[in-house]
Formats: sequence, C-alpha cells, structure tokens
Amino acid sequence: MHPSNFYRFCLITICGATATGKSGLAIALATQLNATILSADSRQVYREFNIGTAKPSVAEQNLVPHYLIDICAPTETLTVADYQTQAQALITQFHQQEKIPLLVGGTGLYIRSVVQGLRIPRVAPNSELRSQLEYLGQTQLYEILQQVDPIAAQKIHPNDLVRTLRALEVFYVTGRPISQQQGENPPNYPILQIGLDCSVECLRDRIIQRTDQMIVDGLVAEVEYLYHKYGADLPLLNTLGYHEIKQYLTGEITLDEAKELTVLHTRQFAKRQRTWFRAYPQIEWFNADAPDLFEQVWQRVQEFLHDI
Repeated sequence: MHPSNFYRFCLITICGATATGKSGLAIALATQLNATILSADSRQVYREFNIGTAKPSVAEQNLVPHYLIDICAPTETLTVADYQTQAQALITQFHQQEKIPLLVGGTGLYIRSVVQGLRIPRVAPNSELRSQLEYLGQTQLYEILQQVDPIAAQKIHPNDLVRTLRALEVFYVTGRPISQQQGENPPNYPILQIGLDCSVECLRDRIIQRTDQMIVDGLVAEVEYLYHKYGADLPLLNTLGYHEIKQYLTGEITLDEAKELTVLHTRQFAKRQRTWFRAYPQIEWFNADAPDLFEQVWQRVQEFLHDI
C-alpha cells in the first residue's frame, strides 16, 4: 500500500522519559506513513542548543521533515501558549495536505496542551510584576490568591510559589481570575497516544550511554561557545546537561564529575517524566527495549487508522 493511502484525519503522539528512543521510533514510523514530526521538547525549540538537548541531527531532519525545532532565540521565552498555537496551526496545515502529524517528545505539558486542548491564558511572564509580588512573601501571596481567586487557590499548594505567582500575574494583568480562563477544548480528530518505557536499570544504561555520546559529539565545546556568546546568566545554561558542563568549564568540578552529575540529574528528571505520563490512562505503553518494538507499534497504528 502506498504511504499516502494510510492518511486519516488524526494525530499520533509518541511520548515517554528521556533516552527511551522516541526520536528513532518516530523517524521509522514517519517514513512508513509519509508523515511529518512535530517536536514536543521545551528546549529543542531554541536555536544553537543542539547536542545537550538531543536535537535530531541534520541527517535525521533530512530523512523526515521536523517542525517546532529552532523556532526561538536562546534569549527569548517560548510560553506553552505560544507552543500550543504553533502546534495546532501546523496540525491543521498537515491535515489539509493529507499528512499524518506525529507529535513527539518528553515535555508532557506541551503534549497535553495539544491533545487535551488546554485553554491557556495568553499572558506573557512579567518579570517586574513578579518581582514586586515576590517581595510580599509566599504566605501573604497565597492569602491574596485566596481572596481574588479561591477556586485556583484550592488547586494550588500553599507553598507553591511558582503557581501562586502565575495565578496572581494573570489576575493583575487581565483583571480576571485564572480559574475562569482555564479549562479544556479537546480537538475533534482521533488521537493515538504511544508511550515508550523500560526498566529503571535499562533506562540508567541508556542515559549513561547517551551522556557519553554527547561528550564525544562535542557537548563541552557547545557549552563553551554558548557561555561566551550569551554569558553565564543565560537561563538555558542552567538546565540539564548544560549546567554541569558549565561547572566544569568554570573549574568547579572535573569532567568526570560533570558526567556523573549529568547522569544523576537526568535519571531524576526521567523519574519525574515517568510519573507525569503515567497519570494519563489514554497513553498505550510499549517496552522501549523490545526487539520487535517497531513491529508492535506499527501493528497498533494500522489498527488505529483502520478504526477511524
């Protein structure tokens, strides 16, 4: 059957913890379906951050068209609302072109914003307002939130400064409680959600191997270049993999220690990702280490397309 005959008005997502092989499976599946890949990775959207974010290589991007990669400068901030808008527009575009979009990545909130159609207040972060609010302290901020938006306050832990600040920020910028601006508007097309997972031991080995490969591929040089170009205070340089190598470059730790810390922090991050994704029963899980992984997934995709 010609790949174009597989087309159905739908969306397929591939999610899971870091280092579970999402990109490889996605490329194989996209090749079979003549599909396109939409990245759902909150760091791959930034230009120049390549090796440390495990961004698909040029060769991989030449094999299958990738979107939502390199769409933002490292000094800019891409909000979840920005991402959602661009992803939804691309999905509509590919449906019109009779192509199946594959939404692939480990940023759960990005994927959820699309598959559940989250209604997100279009309020950009306001650093000046936040700094003024932070000065009051979390206890007082939470008391204010209970007054202006008791519904949001019930859903936010009294010690959660980040979400408290965001709720108050939205209220003061728009004049409306954030609880009135949130909710869901799910898309009307069928969605197949595929998850990749493996044992803790296998995931540890995968993370070690990938960290070693990043060093071989030039991660140290990448971080050094970004450090000198943008300065030590660039927020992205304090993220996973980049922060540890930055510590090595400033002489705080050795390269071996940087690698060990990167592995440790990546494993901790992967654990949080697994917890997030496991909370969604719509995801159908596959063993990332299964020798016939592609065959299993391909069979499920064919069933899904047949039933639409």
